[in-house]
Amino acid sequence: MALLQSAAVPFNRDSLISLEKYEGLGARVRVGFGGGWKLRPRRRNLQLVLNTNVETINGKKVNGVCVERDTNLMNHEFLLGRFAEERFVFRQAYVIRSYEIGPDQTATMETLMNLLQETALNHVAKSGVAGGGFGATWEMSLRKLIWVVTRIHVQIDKYSSWGDVVEIDTWVDAAGKNGMRRDWIIRDYKSQKIITRATSTWAIMNRETRRLSKIPDEVRQELQPFYLDRAAIAIENMDTKNIQKLSDQIANRIRTGLAPRWSDMDANQHVNNVKYIGWILESMPVNVLEDYKMKNITLEYRRECRQSNVLESLTTINPITKQQHLECTSLLRMEGSHADIVRARSLWHSKKHTLP
Repeated sequence: MALLQSAAVPFNRDSLISLEKYEGLGARVRVGFGGGWKLRPRRRNLQLVLNTNVETINGKKVNGVCVERDTNLMNHEFLLGRFAEERFVFRQAYVIRSYEIGPDQTATMETLMNLLQETALNHVAKSGVAGGGFGATWEMSLRKLIWVVTRIHVQIDKYSSWGDVVEIDTWVDAAGKNGMRRDWIIRDYKSQKIITRATSTWAIMNRETRRLSKIPDEVRQELQPFYLDRAAIAIENMDTKNIQKLSDQIANRIRTGLAPRWSDMDANQHVNNVKYIGWILESMPVNVLEDYKMKNITLEYRRECRQSNVLESLTTINPITKQQHLECTSLLRMEGSHADIVRARSLWHSKKHTLP
């Protein structure tokens, strides 16, 4: 059934309005206060009552009901983010959605990693040096180069809940001669308390040969104006040790047959690095996921994963008895060849004693 709607149309004695287009819609036109169908010059508005579910906004027909538009909405930092500290830091806020929380009603590790990645990509996009690639600069795009993450370390003090607003800062710096470091901090928007810190190292890969490349001087010149010598995580709190390689004999649990889906692929035609978090958790016991919360995680990315690959997830769990914590070492590897994809080390705290 059509929804009965009313629309006010401005009218003056110089205006001409054609009602023919409304005839097929069963429109009735009322002019003036006394009824009748004559157009009266002193009447400033022409009232249309349409038996239709089509509304007009700015002269265009659209489905649904006309609502007021906030013309400043598109400039809101929740959508676009903004630069801070003389453009060295990019800052963006997010609301934690209902589909971004887990069974314990707090944001998942995958959610946090996705927000870090989104902020980093927006930083590049808004910096003025973004090229045609996924997070690549102009000079990188000309040379068919892309960024690949080699290591990332995340420390979580508090997990946000559904409806919480978080604010993320990110910045970059050089990492050796041919790498880049990207750091993040996440604040609770209301209290402005830092609740998560993360740091990562990146290398450049040729998009066609899939081999690592040196940073060309032209790319370095694009990046240097944005370098900020600041660490999100103090050196003494960093996890810098190499991660042990697991084997079938060492691992406590092995999950096989993990196949990437089409939706797991990113714009650079390999599995998005955030997807590995979910596969690592596939080999964690359910009681650990229920009773413990991940406090920090370090990931070493060893090899690309494509959609045709099938993976195995291995995990070994070492209790830290005095503190009622767990230290876990994980490995994602190819089925068959057992080639390493990602190595990971994570620390888990009992929900009863530490993390909210």
